[in-house]
Amino acid sequence: MKILVIRFSSMGDIIYTTPVVRCLKTQLADAEIHFLTKPAFKYIYDNNPYVDKLLLLKPSLTETIAEIKAEGYDHIIDLHNNLRTAIIKLRTGIKASTYKKQTIRKWLSLKLNLKLVPPTHLVDRYLKAVKFLGITNDGKSIDYYIKQDHQLTALLPASHQNYVAFIIGATHFTKRMPNQKIISICRQINWPVVLLGGSDVKANGDEIAAAIGTNIYNACGITTLEESVFLVSKAKSIIGFDTGLTHIAEAFDRPIVSIWGGTVPDLLGVQPYMVKDVLVAGIDLSCRPCSKFGLEKCPLGHFKCMHDIPEEPIAAFANNKI
Repeated sequence: MKILVIRFSSMGDIIYTTPVVRCLKTQLADAEIHFLTKPAFKYIYDNNPYVDKLLLLKPSLTETIAEIKAEGYDHIIDLHNNLRTAIIKLRTGIKASTYKKQTIRKWLSLKLNLKLVPPTHLVDRYLKAVKFLGITNDGKSIDYYIKQDHQLTALLPASHQNYVAFIIGATHFTKRMPNQKIISICRQINWPVVLLGGSDVKANGDEIAAAIGTNIYNACGITTLEESVFLVSKAKSIIGFDTGLTHIAEAFDRPIVSIWGGTVPDLLGVQPYMVKDVLVAGIDLSCRPCSKFGLEKCPLGHFKCMHDIPEEPIAAFANNKI
């Protein structure tokens, strides 16, 4: 049986497709599993032993459809469910099963502050799309395969070989803690802290490191994504926001503090998955969530969802894991 699984974006959504791909490969005899995504997210499935072929979305959808037709798939598993995948399914005529997004229920939950979407994890929602093949959840975590050997000594100072990783980056403002809040938490952590994130938060990391001193190493904008994933995999514990690197960290079964501001995990079903030791940090407010994916500023101006999160449990969690 030859199966194409489709998910175009984003990092977090794609990482949660990995249990589905693994279950397809291991539970179906002689199954050939291909995965289609955008070129920007190729790295998520590089080295994944459960994917026989990785297809990348081409500039022209017609080219992509031609490639799909040439492969002769028995089934398409559509884990994206958007206009582009609808066109692919229509024009290829291949039998397909599609992930149900519950778009209306999510919108009503957000706009009316109602809980109309059960707190079912995205992985389990995805798995419903392959239930017709007899696929069941294997109860294992997400998969991420680091592509090369790295050495901590080459990436971090000698004083930071046993460390807490603090992922301070996130796409939108309302997903990130203010610098002063991060500084306050880091002052309560008794172990070296390594700050992780892209170049967009390097200045934030510099400010935090300057306030704390030698206990902090700012790797933001210095390490590549692959190196950052390696550092997360070796951390004694991890603190992070609603962002792709925090979700990838779940693959390594490290203790994780998952911090949520303007977004909430239950609405999207992206609470930490199959992590044995986890603290989900967030506070109940009438204005929360203010969006599904994050905003560039707090709509009400006070940003209480981040400012008012208790700091002591976060620091205590990190301190107790080393």
